[in-house]
Amino acid sequence: MATWTIAEINNLTIEGEHIDGALVAKAAGRIDGGNAREFQSALETLLTDDITALLLNFEGLAYISSAGLRVILLVFRQMERMNAKFGVCSLSPSIGEVFQISGFDKIIPTHAAQTDALSSFGS
Repeated sequence: MATWTIAEINNLTIEGEHIDGALVAKAAGRIDGGNAREFQSALETLLTDDITALLLNFEGLAYISSAGLRVILLVFRQMERMNAKFGVCSLSPSIGEVFQISGFDKIIPTHAAQTDALSSFGS
């Protein structure tokens, strides 16, 4: 499985990989007000008509602000409109806490590990 760099933005790297019919985008670094717009643009380039599942793997993510959460919500809504599957996985304890406090864990499908998320997609 080949990986490719989707974007390298101010303290954030996003790499992509196709696994089991899903596009997995691995984010590493920080998502904050300084790069949230670029993060959104990078993800939107992935949302083509033929995409059926997108998984954001946050294993390497050290920080996310409310601006980053907003981007995730926008992408989630777009995926719903496309009838495509969406989820996030591999949240560190601090990122998981942000998701829990904000209530995003009730809105966005979250998974402990990438394999769990891909299994839930049923690809």
